[in-house]
Amino acid sequence: MKQKIYQVDAFASALFKGNPAAVCIMESWPSESLMQDIAMENNLSETAFLVKNKERYDIRWFTPEVEVDLCGHATLASAFVLFSYHEPKAEKLDLFSPRSGPLSVLRQTDGSLSLNFPADTIAQIDPIQELNQAMGITPQKTFKGKTDIMLIYGSQTEIEGLQPNFFLMKSLPVRGVIATAPGVDVDFVSRFFAPQSGVDEDPVTGSAHTSLTPFWAKELNKELLFAKQLSKRGGDLMCRMMGDRIELTGKAKLYLEGEINI
Repeated sequence: MKQKIYQVDAFASALFKGNPAAVCIMESWPSESLMQDIAMENNLSETAFLVKNKERYDIRWFTPEVEVDLCGHATLASAFVLFSYHEPKAEKLDLFSPRSGPLSVLRQTDGSLSLNFPADTIAQIDPIQELNQAMGITPQKTFKGKTDIMLIYGSQTEIEGLQPNFFLMKSLPVRGVIATAPGVDVDFVSRFFAPQSGVDEDPVTGSAHTSLTPFWAKELNKELLFAKQLSKRGGDLMCRMMGDRIELTGKAKLYLEGEINI
């Protein structure tokens, strides 16, 4: 059996930027083990699988090691593929995740795509000494969201200089660790580390911005914020608070279109 596969650079205005994700639009759901094997073989931070279900598409996301509850960049990549090849006349896509509920994507006139995601609920917690040791720099505050720990630092320079000990970090019982601070040319910057999920550092993490946006919207008293993820590839996001939802906007570029043999 041959299966169409696409690789898309998400939250990127040019190739080789942003975060690459693989996308497979399936006729029906394969086994979970097969999806995990495909994601492992792709060896990208995320592979998205989608199946059309009446007027919506159901979606699941896999890292090379685990299935995750929510993934922004692979959803953006999936929407790009659907708009380009499956739903060329659509302006909006309705998606559904078994783990995160209803999601949607709007196509903007400039070619960018806006994801509508649930906002994370974050709470300040006591410092985690093992994590502070792994990061090498003590944060000002520590927060816990649904799946991630978020560390607040004082400057963009501190975020740029982080060199985490991934071996120590991997023992923590969380999906990943978000490090963030006020930005120089944007409202806030971040980096995302997830050795627990098989990704030491993710280039651009849309789902992390469901935690970042509520924090910085309150901190800066703004509904619309501009963000940059300071990975080697880099990524730009526009983030908007919408009650208990978040709108994340970015662009995508197709890198690869091919077939895999299953």
